[in-house]
Amino acid sequence: MYLYVDKKEALSRVPEALLKRFGTPEQAMVLLLHSGKRLARVDVNKVLEDIQSHGFFLQIPPRPDEIMRSIHENNSKMAGR
Repeated sequence: MYLYVDKKEALSRVPEALLKRFGTPEQAMVLLLHSGKRLARVDVNKVLEDIQSHGFFLQIPPRPDEIMRSIHENNSKMAGR
């Protein structure tokens, strides 16, 4: 899972209940997000909106069957099957 937060606010606005379920967070990366930025699995504008309004955005990885469907749909060798 990825928990996006404002660097200045850190985890201060993330609900305690979420942090308990999330486990011990580890900083994975620092991203400069803006409306022109592309993210692999999520709309950057939704991330920015949720960080501004709620203080965080939680990205949960897709289920394995969704991943395989995405690979199949984006694999040019699989086209037409």
